Amino acid sequence: MRMALIGFAVGTACLQLQAALPSLPVMALAFGLSLLLLLVWRHIARRVSPVVRGLAALAAGGVAGFFWAAWLAQRALAPELALADEGRDVRIVGTVDNLPYKFSQGVRFNFAVEHADVEVPPKIALSWYSGYRDQVTEVPDIQPGERWQLTVRLQRPHGNANPYNFDYEAWLLEQGVRATGYVRVARDNQRLDSFVFSAGNVIEHSRAVLRRRILDALPGKPYAGVIVALVVGDQRGIDQSDWQVFNRTGIGHLISISGLHITMVAGLFALAAFALWRWSFFTRAQLPLLLPAQKVAALVGAAVALLYVLLAGFGVPAQRTLYMLMVVAAALWFNRLTSVSHVLCTALGVVLVIDPWAVLWPGFWLSFSAVAVILYATVGRTVPVTHAPPAGADPAAAHVPIPPTYRERFWLALRVGAYTQYAVTLGLVPLTMLLFGQVSVVSPLANAVAIPLISLVVTPLALVGSMLPAVLATPVLTLAHWLVELLALCLQWFSAMRYAVWSAPQPPFWLFCWAMFGTIWLLAPRGWPVRWLGLATWIPLLAAEPTHPAPGRMTVTAFDVGQGMALLIETSGHRLLYDTGPAYSPESNAGNRVIVPYLRARGINALDGMIVSHSDADHSGGALSVLEGVRTGWVLSSLSPQHAIAQAVRQHVHCAAGQRWRWDGVDFEILHPRPGSYASHALKANARSCTLKLTAGGKSILLAGDIEAEQEAQLLEHEASRLPADVLIAPHHGSGTSSTYAFLQAVKPQLALFLVGYRNRYRHPKQEVVDRYRQLGIACLRTDQSGAITLEFGDSITASAYRRDTARYWR
Repeated sequence: MRMALIGFAVGTACLQLQAALPSLPVMALAFGLSLLLLLVWRHIARRVSPVVRGLAALAAGGVAGFFWAAWLAQRALAPELALADEGRDVRIVGTVDNLPYKFSQGVRFNFAVEHADVEVPPKIALSWYSGYRDQVTEVPDIQPGERWQLTVRLQRPHGNANPYNFDYEAWLLEQGVRATGYVRVARDNQRLDSFVFSAGNVIEHSRAVLRRRILDALPGKPYAGVIVALVVGDQRGIDQSDWQVFNRTGIGHLISISGLHITMVAGLFALAAFALWRWSFFTRAQLPLLLPAQKVAALVGAAVALLYVLLAGFGVPAQRTLYMLMVVAAALWFNRLTSVSHVLCTALGVVLVIDPWAVLWPGFWLSFSAVAVILYATVGRTVPVTHAPPAGADPAAAHVPIPPTYRERFWLALRVGAYTQYAVTLGLVPLTMLLFGQVSVVSPLANAVAIPLISLVVTPLALVGSMLPAVLATPVLTLAHWLVELLALCLQWFSAMRYAVWSAPQPPFWLFCWAMFGTIWLLAPRGWPVRWLGLATWIPLLAAEPTHPAPGRMTVTAFDVGQGMALLIETSGHRLLYDTGPAYSPESNAGNRVIVPYLRARGINALDGMIVSHSDADHSGGALSVLEGVRTGWVLSSLSPQHAIAQAVRQHVHCAAGQRWRWDGVDFEILHPRPGSYASHALKANARSCTLKLTAGGKSILLAGDIEAEQEAQLLEHEASRLPADVLIAPHHGSGTSSTYAFLQAVKPQLALFLVGYRNRYRHPKQEVVDRYRQLGIACLRTDQSGAITLEFGDSITASAYRRDTARYWR
């Protein structure tokens, strides 16, 4: 059974790596063959060795997992918005389907569609903005379970596609969301019903009530979002700066309704139920004669765990804990003993049967791996402490062991807890490096402080406080918040340590497997030979260096940042970032969402320089986040010295035509703007875009920023001999005010890249501009269609597109 469940997980994971789903006839044939093999297997299973049975069960589980996940994926992809209906005004009626998230510009929520003017997927994600295109509107108080009539504009699911980044399209598919959009300003937008009864709406409404009670009790408090996360699992109110501290110290898993919290709360209620039932609620009812107290405790614990997980929003760590507790409760209820490995594998199978996309997220692997490591490192290795028989006692006489004292029990629990934390910390190092390219060095110390405080004190206070009357809730929640503040101060001190985090490039899978083998060796039972040698397998994992081009060669990565521009230029010994993409919100931008995660995953901790072509937000929006997250040598830009970006770096220089330098056999030269242009205050920011040409091995690329026709004419006048390039980053994203015939004929590129956002409001690139490129025989690639684009310059130019090279069936 366990091998079949493990195979089921492997098959499910294999399906999520496919570029296309198998057809329905293929799935039907595979299902029929599986049934046939199952019937045959029942007749021969007893005649073969256990190893063969295990391998057969693994294979059968793999086939079942693959085609079960494929069938669910077919069903999930079936609802689809027609291409013709993208961007059209559509009137819909439906209910608010989840806990809305309020942010500075409006509110976001999922919407269950009941009726629409056109065919619309049954579940969509909407944003209702307080201001859009200079229109200021009042956003109503949206609550779960309300029925609304709205006029919206929708589009198919689409997210930025970059290596080592969050896959927004996969996340939407897992949530069942098959279209996204925003609410239009319309007179007929109206609330039709204040609440529509359903089980899901009751749960989401309850979560909203608890969140509101907490926020009302903690107005303006910096860590109110943490208290909300601990009670209802909504982490969206926690600031990005706080998440950075939590992740650097390795306690991010505690800032939500985690498995540890669920087990603790369920255990407390189960213990209370056990005591009350055992004492028949202090009556003479003799309830244990009707039903054993252990079964009552198991039932109460499972019910409380279910309620708490529903409040958590049913996340993967919470699901895993719930299913494990359910299996244990069922085994106890039906008088069936079961091993911990059976419990873990059963929980694994149940999670993937319900949600096969769970394998796409780090939380799934970290959650199950942590439990597996604990089981491997602790089960069967500890024994209860008892006293030896008294001195001089008759050896032949039977002696009843003296139970340990409370002090001995305390020290035993402390020792077991410390060893468990040691095992988990070491056991998850290879997996953490594989998933994130970094591991928190201070995690053991931070968790030693945070786990007891959050699990045993803050979480119970938060739960109790959220349910008390307002008069009593405020002091209880204030105390919980004060404790979180104290913890945050401690964590900030840990996080500020120079070597709080060890980072290296994310390893290839084979290297992860080698390090994992060494970790298993390291955590083996006492008596295993030279266990410390397991650490040697970590050396290539932790000491790896980022990859880089050979001398005289160059790699250029154009990130998919939406409507904006960001490119990373790499030579054999240097790295330069040209533009930093847009700002998406006050806290979110291309710097902290795309660029910095990519650099960290590659093990790149420093940039030699950064060029910010001009001040427009779609080019400079992520600069401050990059400067904060990655050590940067200098900034070259057309920004004023008073600009926040210029103030944030030690060395800032204006870009100007004539500047040149050479790195590792690669030539860099600035062609625009003219030095005298900074004296004019009438020029737009676009007109002073830093235009950079790079040449490696006789191949070149021209980065033109947002220059327009007038600046292209100036380049033709002053720098015509330097314009020819093999690759051109289309000026101003392919707007109708740039890419003139004369300019394109002078550059003569073989390939042009359009760095644009999907269905951007400027409609870049303009169709007439694209036609112009094609008429001149210039091949075109677009980031909204190809995702991140990587160009390798050597004897020839090789282009790779992320969406093509890592195709998945949901993209």
